[in-house]
Order: sequence, then structure tokens, then C-alpha cells
Amino acid sequence: MAASRAKESRAWRHIPAGVWVLGCVSMLMDVSSEMIHSLLPMFMATTLGASALMIGLIEGLAESTALIVKIFSGALSDYLGKRKGLAVLGYALGALTKPLFAMASSAGVVLTARLLDRVGKGIRGAPRDALVADLVPPAVRGAAFGLRQALDTVGAFFGPLLATLFMLWWANNFRAVFWVAVIPGMAAVGLLAFGLREPEHQQSEKRRNPIRRDNLIRLGAPYWWVVIVGAVFTLARFSEAFLVLRAQHSGIPVAFVPLVMVAMNLVYSISAYPFGWLSDRVRHHRLLAAGLVTLIAADVVLATAAHWGMVLAGVLLWGMHMGMTQGLLATMVADTAPSDLRGTAFGFFNLVSGMAMLLASVVAGALWDRLGASATFYTGAGFALLAMMTLLPSSRYANRRAVS
Repeated sequence: MAASRAKESRAWRHIPAGVWVLGCVSMLMDVSSEMIHSLLPMFMATTLGASALMIGLIEGLAESTALIVKIFSGALSDYLGKRKGLAVLGYALGALTKPLFAMASSAGVVLTARLLDRVGKGIRGAPRDALVADLVPPAVRGAAFGLRQALDTVGAFFGPLLATLFMLWWANNFRAVFWVAVIPGMAAVGLLAFGLREPEHQQSEKRRNPIRRDNLIRLGAPYWWVVIVGAVFTLARFSEAFLVLRAQHSGIPVAFVPLVMVAMNLVYSISAYPFGWLSDRVRHHRLLAAGLVTLIAADVVLATAAHWGMVLAGVLLWGMHMGMTQGLLATMVADTAPSDLRGTAFGFFNLVSGMAMLLASVVAGALWDRLGASATFYTGAGFALLAMMTLLPSSRYANRRAVS
């Protein structure tokens, strides 16, 4: 036990300051985003009168847009040999869309704001993840991704908490809370622009389009297997908007519903770094399998919940699953992709996951409207079982962690 703690301590010391900056930028932007997103499903359902299917469609389109845009920003960062500028652009676009939520008068305006916000997320996502991989040595890559994810989730914890406090203060005034969310978003852009120095990239040959057939082949079978596994994971993990709706339907007062997301993100934040550190030391497919078992348990609890306490238990299990798997999937992409194609690799991974997210959220919303909340979460558990089946041959990946 003492030796394990010593190794973990050394891993912390080898993580560069730039990773901490990227983590803090993610934290500030998540404070801004989650102040809005933890209230948005209720805002659409109550103030704007949107159905569960409409909410699922909006959330699915928004999240899939972010994931799909990452392919182009990731490939562009590989082509330019520069990643920071694209990341700043993406964060700036996300910050500038926040006022649209406060001014929204219809579901269409919310959809426009969500799409623009997620385009910003898509622009910054792949270059930022590739930048983390560029900054750290392979031996602590899992710990670095876990740390960045943990800091990101700290923001996702404080965002809903602040939303709850402001909702109580302003007597359920959604729009006032949305206006306050603009402040941390702008702070994130300033920190990234002035607080991070990008490492130098060596351009050994003439720049070429990274999205070419020979490059896609060079990514290799282990990488494409990770893409498939990630897509099935996304099918099993639809939009978190449905967690908010589940909490609301359990009888929790509107002002306190964001606390459910606080609880989820607290578990997510606490668990992300330890599981990231663990992913540097155990076979990845085993840790993914454990994460899927946790997700299945979360879905079953949420499907059968008859009391807010059970809803909370299911949400906590959901957060544990996120901490176990999200940084791990990013590590697997970085491990299996050549260094000069990391941005492209993250982009394609997110393209496929984006299409899966859209499908999952639309199906979840349709099931919710027609058959109720239980059917939505039981279907999620079924997709998680399918994902478990895709892991059976993945021991091939476990022993083929590619060049860094």
C-alpha cells in the first residue's frame, strides 16, 4: 500500500504545469456550462413547454455536434502543428453563446444556442486532448488525463451547486442564473489565452492533409477497436438531461434538482484521477468492464426508483462510472495513435461517438414520452450489456498499446 501511494505521488510530480492550466480552464468553463445545463431541461419543460422527445433531440443534436466537429479541429491541429489557437477559439465561442440561453423565448432559440455552444466545444476538444498528450510522457498519460478530467468535473460540481443557490436566492429565476454563467466562461478564455505556452512541434516534412486513406490505415486496428468500443459506450450513456428529468419527477423541488448533478459530479471528480492513475497500471479492458457493470447498476436503480433517495443512489453510481471510463477512453485513444495523428485520432473517435450520442438521446426521449422513465433506463442497461460483449475480444488491444 505504501509503495502504491509513493508511485501515485511521483505521478503527480511528473504532470507538467500546462496540464493543470488546461484542467483549470476546463473547470471554469464547466462551472459556466453546468450552471445552465443543470437547469436547462426543466427550463425547456416548464417555461418553454418542450416534450421529453424534443429535449432529447435538442440534447442529442447538441452533444453529437460537439463530438463531430472535433474531427475537423483535431485534423486541423495536426496539419498546422499548433493546438492552442484552436482551443482558445473554441472556448471563446462557448463563452459568447451563454447570453443566448438567458434571452431564449422558444425551444428553437435554445437549440441554436446549444448548437453554437457545442460547436465551440467541438473546436476545442480534440486539440485540447491532443495537447495534454503532447505535454506529458507516456508513463503518466493516464494520470494526466485523469487529472484534467477531475478538474473539469470539479467545475461540473460547482456549476449546479451555484445554480441551486442562485435559484433559491432569486426565487426560481432561470434567466438570472443564465446571465451569471457568462462570467466564469469569459474567465476560462482569458486563462487559456495568457496562462499556457504550447510545446514546440517539429515539422519534419511538408504539411499534408491528415485525413487521408494511408493515415487512416496507419492509425491501426487497435485504435479502430477503441473507436467501436467508445461508440457502444455512448449508446449506453445517453444525455445527462434525463438524469435531471428523473430527479424532477421523483418529487424534488425545482430549485434543488441541480443538487443531483452536484452529487454526480462530486463522485465523478473524486474518482477520475485515481482511476486514471490506475489505468496506467492495469489492463484497460478490465477497467472498462468494471465501469460497464457500474453503469448497468445505475440504470437499473434509476429505472426502479420510487423515491428521491434511490434516484440519488443511481446518479452516484452514474458518476462513478464516468470517473472509471471517460479519462480511460481518452488514454486508450492517445496510446493507440501515432503522435503526429493524435488530433485526427481524437477527432474520428468523437465523430463516431457523436453519431451514437444523437441516436441514444433521441431513442431515450422517445421511450420516455411513450413508455416512461423506466423504459429509458432499462434500454440504457441493455446497450451497456451490448458494450460488454464488444469487450470480449479486446484483450488483443490490452497487449498492443501503440507507439506514443
